[in-house]
Amino acid sequence: MGPRFHTDLEAVYRDMRRDHGPVVPVTLPGDVPAWLVIGYRELYQVTTDPVLFPRDQGLWNQWDTLPEDWPLRPMIGTRQPSVYFTVGEEHRRHLAMVQSALESVDHIELRRTAEELADRLIDAFCGAGESEIVSAYAKPLPLLTLARILGFPDSDGPELIRFLTDMCDGGPDALAGFEQALALMQQLITRKHATPGADVLSAMLAHPDEFTDEAYALNLMAITSAGFLPTADWIGNSVRLMLTDDRFAASLTGGRHSIPEAMNEVLWEDTPTQILAGRWAARDTRLGGQVIARGDMLLLGLAGANGDPAAHTQHSADGLRNSNFAHFAFSHGEYQCPFPAQEIAEVIARTGIEVLLDRLPDLELAIAPSTLARRPSPFLRGMTVLPVRFATTPPYGGR
Repeated sequence: MGPRFHTDLEAVYRDMRRDHGPVVPVTLPGDVPAWLVIGYRELYQVTTDPVLFPRDQGLWNQWDTLPEDWPLRPMIGTRQPSVYFTVGEEHRRHLAMVQSALESVDHIELRRTAEELADRLIDAFCGAGESEIVSAYAKPLPLLTLARILGFPDSDGPELIRFLTDMCDGGPDALAGFEQALALMQQLITRKHATPGADVLSAMLAHPDEFTDEAYALNLMAITSAGFLPTADWIGNSVRLMLTDDRFAASLTGGRHSIPEAMNEVLWEDTPTQILAGRWAARDTRLGGQVIARGDMLLLGLAGANGDPAAHTQHSADGLRNSNFAHFAFSHGEYQCPFPAQEIAEVIARTGIEVLLDRLPDLELAIAPSTLARRPSPFLRGMTVLPVRFATTPPYGGR
């Protein structure tokens, strides 16, 4: 959590590799021990061996040491009926329900919804000639779009943004944010039982397998929280890259490097979800030269593994990966982000960037790149603010 973690992450991981190798002993808040896996090969091993490294937090050997108000409890979770906190056949049952519901999303309609909401957000600041687009655009766009397709009313958007941000950042308000967001989801489930619609939650409720309302709420929480800030940071980090990296400067006016290339580069170099919890060792073992005890927690160092020198043997002449999609940005293995969810996130993020650059083609940073700050979370990597300026333009509705 030190300053270098947010200002010079590449150097932090380089020092970790030098001092500890691909598996690093770390401490979580309250001096709780864990292992951070930052080796590409080691992370692949952990995420593809559910027998030795299951996602079963009940195995954790630290539960008895944790206070009830430990801020990372919502992120670690406990055994509960959701796609992210079940194992084995029960996990696959939840995954089938969630995946089927997400596959029901019409991508043409999704893009139309994202464009409509993007234009509405840009209309609010396009006449000012300047804006801070993390709070005004990158964060509200994915959440409002997700809320619409999941079945939430637009009026729930601002509260969902606040509650889920508190929860995902793992700070002192994390537990309260989780409870408040969950309450909104429980209210929505009650409404959709009575009046289903053409939305993801209604598709979940209509799935042939039966689930409790608690399970629906927790699965809705998993979809919403996993899709909100990572997609917001994908937008923000991609726009930052395109405004600060000479390789992409020309692309703002139709040059050779495209928005999809910038988005893929971000998934490698500036991945929004940089650390995930986790996996737990089912028995004593060794990994990356470290002795891992039964019940130890392994944090998935997605960003660290993406930056592993062993994973970067080939680049294009300008250092870009172009069509190389073998990153860990969406995790890997049985618990990776479901493919339909990845597609939804990509449609929202790409649409958001395209509409922004189409509406404001002369967009530029309003401050020096070196003064840009990251949100103080070791788990999600995004900009705190991204101030920009541009030529004023009339609202879309005024054209």
